Amino acid sequence: MLKEEVPQDQGIADGLKEVTYAVNGNGDYVMVPSAGWEPKNISNYQAWEVIAEQIETARCQVLNNEVSPLAYHMARNQMDIGLLAQYMGIMRWRVKRHLKPQIFKKLNSNMLNRYASLLKVTEEQLQDISLVEKLRIPGQDQE
Repeated sequence: MLKEEVPQDQGIADGLKEVTYAVNGNGDYVMVPSAGWEPKNISNYQAWEVIAEQIETARCQVLNNEVSPLAYHMARNQMDIGLLAQYMGIMRWRVKRHLKPQIFKKLNSNMLNRYASLLKVTEEQLQDISLVEKLRIPGQDQE
């Protein structure tokens, strides 16, 4: 693609530019900033919609006391049990156990603090998902 043809479709990047490569007038590849490309923006929006659905499902499960609030925070951060266990430096079975509401409620302050720090929330937000700000999907107006 020629340098002048690089798409500049505003989208999910919210005004940020990404680097793409294009051919200049001399036939050399050069880096060109791009605001986005409509097909890529559409697929990114669709991916964010799936993520938002996963977060909402986790939120409902927490509110129904089916899982601990940890599941909601994992969904918000796009983590699975293995990834969270690896970041926490604990065994997978312990994270899986902490997803049970009755076990999560008994966690000591040290473990709650570690989870909260890793997930970039306060201990209060970790335990009460109603205190967590709604996730904003980039590039879309929120209700």
